Amino acid sequence: MFAAILTTFCFAASAILARRSAGMLGSQSANLARQAVALLILGLWAHCFGQGMRGPGLPLFILSGVLGFGLGDITLFEALPRLGAGLTVLIVQCLAVPIGAITEWLWLGTRITPTQMVSAVVILAGVVLAIAPERESEIPKGYRMTGVVFAIIGACGQAWGAVVSRQGFQLDHKIGLQLDGPSSAYQRLLGGISCVALVAGVTGVLTHWRQTQKPHDRPWRLAMPWILGNAVAGPVLGVACYQWGLRDSPSAIVLSIVSTTPLAVMMLSFVYEKARPTPRALIGSLLAVLGVVALVCGRS
Repeated sequence: MFAAILTTFCFAASAILARRSAGMLGSQSANLARQAVALLILGLWAHCFGQGMRGPGLPLFILSGVLGFGLGDITLFEALPRLGAGLTVLIVQCLAVPIGAITEWLWLGTRITPTQMVSAVVILAGVVLAIAPERESEIPKGYRMTGVVFAIIGACGQAWGAVVSRQGFQLDHKIGLQLDGPSSAYQRLLGGISCVALVAGVTGVLTHWRQTQKPHDRPWRLAMPWILGNAVAGPVLGVACYQWGLRDSPSAIVLSIVSTTPLAVMMLSFVYEKARPTPRALIGSLLAVLGVVALVCGRS
């Protein structure tokens, strides 16, 4: 349980730091930078102390990275400046659970009980309540709705990446290979960073082509502390603690605790950014988290 609590705060801190770096460098440049730092750290661990690129599940882990680190993170970083860290993490974390359950049902034949269906409806109701625009909101409606779409796609990427990654672990387990958390994260990141690099390159070319004035230099030196913190908190420590928790505790307990990440984001945003959440956002967040807990416990 201690590892799951650490995961929650690591993921929450990663979302806060990601918003800072994305505001300085642009969404995709910041995402590529933090994944490059994480790839270096995880690669050193995997090849020096872990299993490196071994195992028959490697292709599936790479595909999982394309879906999770690639599709998931690309859209996550596009949603952050449009919705803020709290709502973005709320949508991604909570919607990933029912999407993953439906994917496992269609792919693996996992049965969905009536309790799980009701829980999914509760999750969606909480998300809708939390993201409903306020009258005094300064974010343009179209800009906000675009952020919601990006966040939903990010939830799909996270859910599908988790399901594919699970198949990779099963293939490795059949030959007696048990990957540690950092090594499996490294294999996933190999697939994800290629997608992010492609999108960042295309975005940079289009931005340069559309600009009529000389572009300003991006503050890389100022953004590097946020990039380093984001890389360590998210892809490195966050994923490592998550795997540690799953190794020592039932998945229902770990997922129930990690699903409270949106509340941790709101707490950190209030402490460090003075961002006061609205009562409706708090109620919606609590409702969505309760739905996730009921879904995971019902599945177990």
